[in-house]
Amino acid sequence: MRIAIVDSGVHAAHPHVNGVAGGIGIGFEDYIDRLGHGTCVTAVIREKAPEAELYAVKIFDRKLAASIDKLVAALRWAVEQKMNLVNLSLGTTNQNHAAILSEVVAEAVAAGVRIVAAYEDAGTRWLPGSLPGVVPVLLDFSVDRDTVEPCPLGNGQTAYRASGYPRPMPGVAPEQNLKGISFAVANVTGVLGRIECRER
Repeated sequence: MRIAIVDSGVHAAHPHVNGVAGGIGIGFEDYIDRLGHGTCVTAVIREKAPEAELYAVKIFDRKLAASIDKLVAALRWAVEQKMNLVNLSLGTTNQNHAAILSEVVAEAVAAGVRIVAAYEDAGTRWLPGSLPGVVPVLLDFSVDRDTVEPCPLGNGQTAYRASGYPRPMPGVAPEQNLKGISFAVANVTGVLGRIECRER
């Protein structure tokens, strides 16, 4: 089970991560996390799918923003490297990017690579999470962190509701830690990764 985590990179030595199998910086010399977001996301996935091979794909560095070209390059790298799952705890609401993202999603589907991404948050539809072929995620803080709940969307797709809380940090209240749709996506990726690891 190979999972690519497209984000700000990873601090691989963090005890909640316990190393990664590899990675790449898209436009950067390394995949070291200097923001912390990618490390928190990776920790969620590691917690739920400890046997998976995790790969950091860095498209952010000092801020949580990247060009559409970097996102597309990251997704194509994941396809070329034959990843099973791609965690996208990010997205765009710019509909001008729908065509190029639809193209790369189709490439991933054809290669058997599943992209997990936010479908909507606070009434806003996200790309590529709202595109056909992507595993769509909905934020629901009432869902237990260790489970996900299938939710038919009415368009033939099934989304997954998941908690927006990350892996707990000792001494830090959940309300004071990072939280939100990014971690709902990571929780879904981790659960799907765990299921697929058991089926292999």
